[in-house]
Amino acid sequence: MNQDISRPSVRPFIGQDFLLTNDYALALYHDYARDLPIIDYHNHLPPDQIAANTTFENITQVWLQGDHYKWRAMRTNGVSEEFITGQASDKEKFQKWAETVPYTMRNPLYHWTHLELQRYFGIVDLLDGRNAAEIYAHTSDVLGSGQSNVHDLLHKMKVEVLCSTDDPTDDLKDHISFAQAKDTSFQLFPSFRPDKMVQIEREDFVDYIGRLGVVADVEVTNWTSLLDAIDRRMAFFHSHGCRLSDHGLEQMYAVPFTDAAANRILQKRLSGAIVDRSETVVYKSALLHCLSTRYHTKGWVQQFHLGALRNNNHRMFHSLGPDTGWDSIGDFSQAKQLATFLDRLDANNQLTRTIIYNLNPADNEVMATMIGNYNDGSVAGKMQWGSAWWFLDQMDGMEKQLNTLSNMGLLSRFIGMLTDSRSFLSFPRHEYFRRLLCRLLGQDIEQGLLPVDIPWIGQLVQDICYNNARKYFRFEEQMFK
Repeated sequence: MNQDISRPSVRPFIGQDFLLTNDYALALYHDYARDLPIIDYHNHLPPDQIAANTTFENITQVWLQGDHYKWRAMRTNGVSEEFITGQASDKEKFQKWAETVPYTMRNPLYHWTHLELQRYFGIVDLLDGRNAAEIYAHTSDVLGSGQSNVHDLLHKMKVEVLCSTDDPTDDLKDHISFAQAKDTSFQLFPSFRPDKMVQIEREDFVDYIGRLGVVADVEVTNWTSLLDAIDRRMAFFHSHGCRLSDHGLEQMYAVPFTDAAANRILQKRLSGAIVDRSETVVYKSALLHCLSTRYHTKGWVQQFHLGALRNNNHRMFHSLGPDTGWDSIGDFSQAKQLATFLDRLDANNQLTRTIIYNLNPADNEVMATMIGNYNDGSVAGKMQWGSAWWFLDQMDGMEKQLNTLSNMGLLSRFIGMLTDSRSFLSFPRHEYFRRLLCRLLGQDIEQGLLPVDIPWIGQLVQDICYNNARKYFRFEEQMFK
């Protein structure tokens, strides 16, 4: 491809030392972080495309479809929905994205876009409307060459482990098919995401519980049979490599409850009646506690993503559905209920390894100090404050998370980055995180805040970027047999 697309030759925007501001940062990144494999323990990649080793026809299919980060930027830039989720051709959609890119400067999308074009396709040009057609053609040629299927794209980024996000009713047929193939350089495992059974207020809750009962071969009519169905589905997931659960919640629920109260509320809802706010909170508190005790029994890691205010634009939600770019940061109260929830589990020695993510940056210090309350010495970094998430997954948000964790906990025990993405081109986000981490530590060394001990600090970098996650999730014991 002609790397001089309608513009003078210039030094590449993203060079090999991108974000690295001194010699210490350069040494930490290039000698310790750059070549590490990737463990992506939370993402929303479609397992069917992984199992089928899908080949994409063009960059729109692999890059723009499902990426609501880009969709929001395009809408803000005045792009019609026809060119985002509508009926426009893939080439037309890419053209509109390319025209939007120059307007994303100082948004993380600008860095991610050019990192991804460079890492996957060798393109160092700055994408805009003028070179969109040529870049679309070139990337389509690369993707259609037979050398850039899903497995190739993952192998290129040295992905070692992927943990998808899966509903308890899923038959996991794609995970089973992938595991039987045994011919790839990486491993794929499911994660247990029971949000729909927790959200008793959903219009489709009764139908969902019915589906859960069918796949679990249990008629769910009361609290006892619901827990039986959950046990059966967890056993099924466990048998296929699942060692993680995940929850997307506005806030934690931890009011007092009894099994009798949970049973009464569940039966009321299954009868078709509507439950009120106080009943909803009791049910959620009971179910989340019972789920977490089971995670502890099985030795799973539990994850809680807290603070998203979802589906705010009801008109567009009803038109396009969830996860299409209509969510924002919520200002929910987090500390009291989260502490009550964790303490109730800890009191009975039923608190498993736990990762907590916050979406509101106002909760940074709350989360950083909360995890310290329940680290008991049984596992290094048992309680984790997860990496900067969603709207905070950018330079400022990641640096604030790293600095706050450093001040109030042990950065050295942090399990590092994840993509939380639906795109197979998102893995340079790990590189972005690693560069920022090395820059931060390199600046501390230069300012005399850390010793000039590159071997030791380099080891910490490797731990944060890879080793800690591999040990924390017990991949060596359970998954890399």
